[in-house]
Amino acid sequence: MKTKDAEKLKVFFSAVYAFGVWTTIGSLLYLRYMGRFEDIRDNPYRVVYETAHTKTVIVYKKDFVPYTTRLFNFFNSFTGNK
Repeated sequence: MKTKDAEKLKVFFSAVYAFGVWTTIGSLLYLRYMGRFEDIRDNPYRVVYETAHTKTVIVYKKDFVPYTTRLFNFFNSFTGNK
């Protein structure tokens, strides 16, 4: 590959990368400010799952530790890994 071809390829890939980055940033800003991307919750410990037929509300305790983490810590206590 010649030097000029490599430079053209570099410029092309830089333009493709820049287009992708700006498209991602633009869509994120568009969705946030148009109201379709809402991440503000009144209670961070309350999760609501809605489907067409059901609505499930899960309220976690403030210092909740999942059972998988508890089991992982329990088994690691025998081996001494932290």
